[in-house]
Amino acid sequence: MAFKITEECLACGACLDECPSNAIEEGDIYVINDQCAECGLCVDACPTGAIIEE
Repeated sequence: MAFKITEECLACGACLDECPSNAIEEGDIYVINDQCAECGLCVDACPTGAIIEE
């Protein structure tokens, strides 16, 4: 189970502090890199539901 961040991302930063593996890279739309531990904490933290399973 891998996750990705969709275009609904507002780059609010809510997911950054929740990621224990520092797998989220900042930008206009955030990106989840290959350090992702697939824990799903970012999904729960996202206020717009922009993080989904691939």
